[in-house]
Amino acid sequence: MSAQPDHTPAPAVAYAPAPGAPAELLGRLRADRRARQWVPAFEGEWAAALEESRRTFSLTTLYEVVQVWQARLASAPEVDAFVASGLDESGFVDMAELRGRHR
Repeated sequence: MSAQPDHTPAPAVAYAPAPGAPAELLGRLRADRRARQWVPAFEGEWAAALEESRRTFSLTTLYEVVQVWQARLASAPEVDAFVASGLDESGFVDMAELRGRHR
């Protein structure tokens, strides 16, 4: 007999949000000035992640959605400051468009 498990363990998730994290995050998104765009986007990603977790029996996708939106919300003041500084990069060429020209 082998002491090795006969199955592959699930990959470890670096961060598991608290059970109430999605609801708390949604509340913070609703309070943000970008709520009109961000709330539907979060809700859509959350719904897709819920469906994926039901299909795969994995919570990883749900954790990733919470992590990404927490990071977006946390970085929003820095992004606002950058845009307000006049160093907005909106005039630059989209790399996907540039790559498409060379094909």
